[in-house]
Amino acid sequence: MSEEINVQETVAEEVNQEAMDNFVSLKKGDSVKGTIVKIEDNQAYVSLGYKYDGIIPIRELSAVQVENAADAVQIGQEVELKVVSIDDNKEVLLLSKRLVDGEKAWDQLQQQFDSKEVFEAVVADVVKGGLVVDLGVRAFIPASMVERHFVEDFSDYKGRTLRVVVKELDRENNKVILSQKDVLDAEFEENKQKVLASLQADQELEGTVQRLTPFGAFVDIGGVDGLVHVSELSWEHVAHPKDVVSEGQKIRVKVLKVDAAAGKISLSVKAAQPGPWDTAAAQFKIGDIVTGTVRRIVTFGAFVEIAPGVEGLVHISQIAHRHIATPHEVLKEGQEVKAKILDLNVAEKRVSLSIKETEEAPEQTEQAPRQERAPKAPKVEEINNPNVSLNSSSMSYSLAEKFGDKLSKLK
Repeated sequence: MSEEINVQETVAEEVNQEAMDNFVSLKKGDSVKGTIVKIEDNQAYVSLGYKYDGIIPIRELSAVQVENAADAVQIGQEVELKVVSIDDNKEVLLLSKRLVDGEKAWDQLQQQFDSKEVFEAVVADVVKGGLVVDLGVRAFIPASMVERHFVEDFSDYKGRTLRVVVKELDRENNKVILSQKDVLDAEFEENKQKVLASLQADQELEGTVQRLTPFGAFVDIGGVDGLVHVSELSWEHVAHPKDVVSEGQKIRVKVLKVDAAAGKISLSVKAAQPGPWDTAAAQFKIGDIVTGTVRRIVTFGAFVEIAPGVEGLVHISQIAHRHIATPHEVLKEGQEVKAKILDLNVAEKRVSLSIKETEEAPEQTEQAPRQERAPKAPKVEEINNPNVSLNSSSMSYSLAEKFGDKLSKLK
């Protein structure tokens, strides 16, 4: 019996010795590995093989602020830690995951900065002025470096994965600036060059209206924007692009010009549609009375639009039955008029119109009888000439009467 007891004691001593041998010897500043065994709101417990479990306060879990310890680690997760402090009397072992992550992160970030590597990062928080990312150290993405376009509200960016590059790195001041915009700009430029190389004049394709300006509409044609000038939006006169298209609208356009060096693309909506002159021959014929709008007035007449994109000339002689010195005497721009088609040449895109042909000519009034011109008064030398008689046929009775006194004095 005593022998059995001795054997048991021997085994127990060996187990205890093995356990003591497995105990980790720790001091402040040591780097250790452990497993998360418990998580509370503001801390996580780690098994290190030490006499008691270590604690990671929430502030030491991440380089960025987290609301709950479970946002940074999970039970069963193996982590690398640094010993912050040890108090064996109180059995308190404080650890930091943040310090180890930070040391590793700076070396990695330096490599990524030098190589301009594109990598993924998850947005940890949205703050005033931009986004915060945990890379082992706190990294910041300014609002102006998030997207290529302006973003008013970033509230839904938390938790998103972005593709970024290190824009600025300052280890001494613990400063890391990231940019997603640089990545997007580089990709856009690469795609733009591919699109520019593939485009040809007169090519037709689908596009999406991106934004409107007073001078035209910018249309996305495969990741690259081209400009449709306001004059190319419609065959009709367009005062402002918003009158005919809207942002997000799908439209068909024709490529007018590609300037690869300048990165500019000129597009046209109206060129991708049947022209008004294509249907003018079937729509109009000589002799038709049409209604149109005066678009331009020139010294020799007025141009009247009789259909969208179809203008005809009313020559000044065809504006009114009476003589006019200038078309402005009768017409003004924007005025609606009726006109008769005198001539139509679709091939040359010319229409000759007449306004006066649609109006009844004024009645001709009788001209007053022409008055006889009074005979010329005789010259004085003729009167003194004895060969000239007062009764001569060159002098009428009335004339003799008129100059009677003068004649008598002269005699």
